[in-house]
Amino acid sequence: MFTGLIESVGTVIGIRPVERGYDLDIDTGTTLSEDKLGDSIAVNGVCLTVTRMKGAVFTATASAETISRSTLGTLRPGAKVNIERAMTLSSRLGGHLVLGHVDTVGVITSVRTVGESIQIKIQFDQAFSRYIIEKGSIAVDGVSLTINRIYPDAFEVNIIPYTAETVSLTLKKPGDRVNLEFDVIGKYVEKLLRQDSTTSLEDLLKKQGFV
Repeated sequence: MFTGLIESVGTVIGIRPVERGYDLDIDTGTTLSEDKLGDSIAVNGVCLTVTRMKGAVFTATASAETISRSTLGTLRPGAKVNIERAMTLSSRLGGHLVLGHVDTVGVITSVRTVGESIQIKIQFDQAFSRYIIEKGSIAVDGVSLTINRIYPDAFEVNIIPYTAETVSLTLKKPGDRVNLEFDVIGKYVEKLLRQDSTTSLEDLLKKQGFV
C-alpha cells in the first residue's frame, strides 16, 4: 500500500522482454538500504515487486496483465518515472490510500500554468466516472492529487510548486498517457451496495459495522 507521495524521480536504465512482459531496471536516485528483495515499489503508480537490487538500482517485472492496464509498456530507457516505496505502519498518511493497482489509462488534454501552479486536464473512460467527485482524491502516475473540476469526459487537477519539483508528471504534455487509480474506498462502498441493493445505505453501514 502507498500514499501517493512521491519519494524520488527515477530513470529507466534497462528494459528486457520476458515472456509477455518486461523486466525493468530503474535507477531510483536514492538509497535502497532499507529495502529487500520481494518488497513493493510503485513505479508511476504501478505496484511492482523488487526481484534484484544493487545500490540505488532495482529490477522488477511488469507482467502482461500490468502492461495491458498501464503505461509501463511504453517506457523506454531514459524515461523519468515516479518512485514510491510501500508505506510502513509508522508512516504518515499525507496523501490518500493508494494500492498501486491501475484502474485505467487517461490522456492529458491540456497543461497550463495558473499563477505558480500547473493545471492538468485529463480525459478518461467514462465507465469510471462514478468514482470521480469534486475535491476527491485520485492517483495520477502514482501522485496523490485532488480533483478540482469535473467535465463530461475529463477532470482537472492542480499541481502546486513543491509537488511540481518532485514528480515526473509535470514533464508530460497534451497527448501523453497517464496511469489512473481511483479512490479505493469508493470502490469498496460500491461493491457493498451492489451486493445488497435492497437494503438502505444506513442499514447496510450498520450491518457492516461502520455505524
